[in-house]
Amino acid sequence: MTDLAQDPRRAIELCRAAEERLAATVADLGDDELRAPSLLPDWSVGHVLTHLASNADGHARRVEGALRGESLGKYAGGAEQRRDEIEGGAHRPAVEVLAGLRASRARLLDLFGTADAAGWPHGELLGGEAYPVTACPAHRLREVEMHHVDLGLSYTVADWPQEYVDWDLPVLLATLPDRLDALDQRSLMAWVAGRGVADPGWNVGAWG
Repeated sequence: MTDLAQDPRRAIELCRAAEERLAATVADLGDDELRAPSLLPDWSVGHVLTHLASNADGHARRVEGALRGESLGKYAGGAEQRRDEIEGGAHRPAVEVLAGLRASRARLLDLFGTADAAGWPHGELLGGEAYPVTACPAHRLREVEMHHVDLGLSYTVADWPQEYVDWDLPVLLATLPDRLDALDQRSLMAWVAGRGVADPGWNVGAWG
């Protein structure tokens, strides 16, 4: 299994393909479709797409900073900026939301290519985040694959590429203990050990 967080070149390849699939899904969406609820609580399709554009800008900020030798986080204003950008942009006309997503995606992929060609200078920088700049392509891949499903349109978990699943499933499984309460941790442990059944009532805190 390839650790995509350690292999930015392969992660970029998968990310480009994922971005193309997302672009095909949303290309013809109109205002009514963007106002429709997504699969995420309290978020419309427009919220999800605005977040994806903002996330691309955030990764671009990190990569561009590293190319200059600067250690930058995704959002200069932190979580508050992220929240305000999503809420402020989600209600725009579809043509504006989709144009913003295209521009953000194109800029990020160009920067990924530039950084990769340069050998990821200062790729170890964290910028206050939990992973280095070299892992940005893998984390962008996760955002696109997860939120493509969250749109609640034609793309489902069955469409996730196996190479993505091979990388991200173990990563996300490792976070489960911290996202379950004590009782559910025990139920999960029993199931993993073959001593119980999967409980659809497990209260798993949201990833991300």
